[in-house]
Formats: sequence, structure tokens, C-alpha cells
Amino acid sequence: MKSKLDKALSLVALGVLGVLNSAHAAPVYEIVNIDNFDLQGTLEGTRSGYALGVNGNDELVGISKGKKKLSSSDVEGGVIDVADGIAPEETITYSIDKAIIANNFAFVAAQNGAAGAWLPTFDSINGTTPPSDTAVINSVDTFYYGINDAGIKVGSMTAPEKKTENTATTDVTDDYWYYRDYEFRGVAKSGQTEISLPPPYTKFVNADNTKTAELGGWSAATAINNNNLVAGYVSTDISKYGSDRVNYCLSTDNTLPLDVCVQREQYPNSTGTRNIQYQTRGYVWQIDNNVATGTELPLGLTPATDNTLTFTAQALGLNDNGVVVGRSHVYRGGDTNNLRQDAAYWAKDTEGKYQYHWIPMVDSISSSIAYDINDSGILVGSYRSYIQGYLRDKFFYFDTNQADATIVTPNDFAASTTDLSSKPKSINNKGQVVGYIETTYDKEKPRPKAGFLYEKSTGEFSNLNKLLTCESKGYEKASDGSWARHQVEVQDGSGKVLQYNADILVVEGTSINENGAIVGTAFIRKPSYQFDANGNVVIGENGMPLFELNGNGDPVTAYVPRMVVLKPASSGEACTVDDNTDTGNYERQGAATLAWLFALPLVWFRRRIR
Repeated sequence: MKSKLDKALSLVALGVLGVLNSAHAAPVYEIVNIDNFDLQGTLEGTRSGYALGVNGNDELVGISKGKKKLSSSDVEGGVIDVADGIAPEETITYSIDKAIIANNFAFVAAQNGAAGAWLPTFDSINGTTPPSDTAVINSVDTFYYGINDAGIKVGSMTAPEKKTENTATTDVTDDYWYYRDYEFRGVAKSGQTEISLPPPYTKFVNADNTKTAELGGWSAATAINNNNLVAGYVSTDISKYGSDRVNYCLSTDNTLPLDVCVQREQYPNSTGTRNIQYQTRGYVWQIDNNVATGTELPLGLTPATDNTLTFTAQALGLNDNGVVVGRSHVYRGGDTNNLRQDAAYWAKDTEGKYQYHWIPMVDSISSSIAYDINDSGILVGSYRSYIQGYLRDKFFYFDTNQADATIVTPNDFAASTTDLSSKPKSINNKGQVVGYIETTYDKEKPRPKAGFLYEKSTGEFSNLNKLLTCESKGYEKASDGSWARHQVEVQDGSGKVLQYNADILVVEGTSINENGAIVGTAFIRKPSYQFDANGNVVIGENGMPLFELNGNGDPVTAYVPRMVVLKPASSGEACTVDDNTDTGNYERQGAATLAWLFALPLVWFRRRIR
């Protein structure tokens, strides 16, 4: 069962019928990157890991975030196994008078990986060093978002740190000022060859053409198809306010070096916004023989010549036929008083030029976005609208080949549309969709999320955790055939051996290939270390770290995100055990993989994701 948008919103008035969670017809899945009831899901030395794309050869790309803060004695003495518990992160600040410290690291993993099956393996871009290398202060943030069957990976990177002597005579906190040539730039990597994907706009020229400033611009590569066509977005001009700020840097009022002044304006301020913003457009690059040729995609509107607003479009996914999806600013119905940001797709016309196509949205929808499209032209995305008095995001699909098509909102866990927010992230050619959905109906509290699998051919919508084998959820089987949570043991700094329940919870599916392999993010339970006032791990008398304990003397645990790989199980059944285990606390940082990717101003770097 599924309902059209206009019908879906009215059906909500019938009330929520409850979560059915029926998964009897869906495939059974097992998590294949488990090692001793733990997920091999992030790079050594980091807290959080995310898988963001998988190809048809069971190769994936992902990101590790959150370099752990450990003292030199901890590292040199080897007293802390960073995988045992939740350690504090490096404190990352934005300042022109402090050295730049990177906190995002790209990795690859594969079923037949050289280092081991599905083991995250650091992949250097732009000279980055692995987070486990504490002898080097790495200043380059790197990101992977997609990989095609030829193994070409795409993402983005920052420029390395540069520095110049600080000549200020007062309030000097360092001998140098720190800056870089660009804040982020698209990149593709084929084998060991890196292919830079620069934006068309990188340099500011003042009104009378007498002064210039190198800004770097921004670009990002978000997806690649099997014809080596890359989708993403780029800077094409500077915003009006950004222009004013650069003109200040070029003026005699500015006492900083030009590059340092520009860097200060490009850093996010206390509200998370950047003074220098750019006109941003969807973009595609065709890679041939390791050379990229770029094409700008049209905006969903034509600004008036005197319009000073900043307009944005982003290409976020594409299929092997070259149809690109994403979002763009648009005047709905051509009404210049009705500016929205809506889902869109771009396809070539008979002359080979890309044309913009709006995905129709009713006025009750405030905004929408498209994430992916399969080779049959079925596009998936989400829209935002009020449901039962609250703004919710709802998953939809749209047939780009159908004349006068309208978006379709699948039912999720009930016989009619619920108010559970949901977002799809990937669709394969079989019509299988993965993403995430909220799982509780409490309107006054944060709602936990779970990964979902939607089968378009049958309309079946499943919580991925309901499709897992018991072993994949942290259970082990006793000799009498019963199932119980595996007890994880850790030694405390006091010498005691502490125990807590193993737990694995899939919170998002981000990519699914044609064989049904799903990659995404799972939460795993970890105990929290004790920290001192300076944020350092407290070491006990035996040289081991002390864990935070509750009133019963048990370790306080929290969920942290890890890359997860699910494959259809060759045998076994979906786990039906329900031991009512307390879900514990959530480690809030880094819980959603791509929240930063689709929000402008872009705030990916060394920032809290949610």
C-alpha cells in the first residue's frame, strides 16, 4: 500500500495505527564486519566511522571523524587500547592564530581487502596522514562519498595549512598566522592518481579591476556513475556580503596579511555561518584518462540582473544514463514571491545539453531534496511538511519517465502515513531503497532512528534491525539453545573486571548495490572513560584507564557510530529475541552521516554533526 502526497497528509488525521514492524517477507541480513561482538568500523585513533558508498564489487568508501585526545605518555606507553572505551576528542577551534588540525579522514574497505575483509583502511588524499600517526599534525580534512565499479572514488578535501609570521605587537598568542588556499575542493582518486575538481570561481576581482584576492572557492564531488561521470556542486560567484568582506580585506583599513584576512572571513563564526558565501550551482565532471571536464547545471530560476540574493543548487546523485538529481532554488509556479529550495533532476535534451526539471511540490511542503536515482529513472528524496502540527521529513519516490508524474509517499510502519520522519539515501536497479526513519512517536522527546529497507516492488517497508540475525545484534547462543546478550569484559584502572551488554543498532543505510549489500552506520555500545578537568583520561594505579561507573558499580555506556556492512544471509532467521535491554545513552556527536553535506553554508570540517 502507498498513497499520493495529497492523500497521505489527509490520512494522518486518522491517527497513528502503531508500529507494525512486519518483516516476514523481507530478506534476512547479517552484519559481516563484526569481530568478537565489536564492529570493525572506524580507523585506529578515531571515535566515529561512517560508510557512505558501496559499488557492485563489494568495495566501499567512508569517513572517520573525531581524533582521540590522548597524552603522549598514554600513546608511547601503550596503556590505552583506544577501541575499549569512549575517549575525549581533540578540541578543534577555528582561529587564524592557531595551527589547523584536521579531524576527518577518508577510508576504504572491501570484502576482499588486502588488509582483511571489510577492514577500514586509511586512504591518503592531498598528503594526509593516518589519525594513528601521532608524530604528525595533519591539517588536511578529507572525505569520500562515492565509488563506482571501476574503483574510482570521489569526495572532497581541504588545502594544507600555510603560515606566515605574526607581526602583531599586542595580544599575540602564536608566532604565526595560519591559513590555507581553499576550504574544500572536489577530488577523484583513480588508483594512486588524484584528480582535482576545482570550481570555476576561485578569484575575487574588485569593481574597478585594480585588486584581486585568491579565495579558492568551493567544490564537492558527491557521486560517480559507471561511465566516470561525477556529480557535485561548485562556486560560480561570490555573495554580495562576501564581496563586501573581501573588499574590506583589500582596503587600507585591514591590518592583516590579505590571505590571513580572507581566511578569517571564510571560517565559521560563533553562529556557524561564514561571512564569505558563494553562489553555488550543480555541476558534473566527465573523467577521461584521468582528466576531468566540467559542466555547470542550470539553476531552477533566472535571477533578475539586480538581484543580490545568494542562490544554491546541488547535484547529489546520478544514474548510469547520466540523469542527475539534487536540489535547487526555484520560484514555484514562476512566482518570484514564492522562493523555495526543491528537489530537482537534470537530463540532457536532444542537443546534448542539460535541462533543469522541477519535481512538483504542493504549497504545504516547505522544501524538498532528491538524493539518488536508478537506471530505470526512479528518483528518491524527502520533503519537509507539517504533520500533526510538527515539521517532519518524509521519504518519497518519483518516476522521471512518467508524464505528469507526482511524488509517492510510501507507508512505513502502519497502514497509513505516520508522522515518523524518514529520509532515503540510495536506490538500486531492483527498486530497493535504504535510508533512516524515526522509531518512536513521542513528540516531546528526541526520537531514535533506525536504518530502513523499502522494497518498491512489494511496498514492504522494514526496520533493518528487524531483519538481522541474532549474532548481528550482539547476542550469543547458549548450549540450551537460548539467546542472551554477549557480556563484554574490560579491565578498570582499579584492577576490577567490568562487564556490560554488547549491542549493535543499525541507524542508517546510506548505499545499496545490485546484490543487496547495504552499507551505512550502526551504533555500538561502549563504556565511557573518566576524564579530568582538562579532558584527559584518568589513569588508575595499575596504569589502566578508569571507567565512569553508575550507582551499581557498572560501567556507564553510550552509543558511538561505526561503519556497518549488511549482506543477505545465506542461512538463518531474523532475530525475534526481545530482552528489553536498556538502550543507554547516545554519544550525540557524529550520529548522522551526511547531515553536513546537504546544508549550506557548508559546515563539514571539524564540526559537530548533530
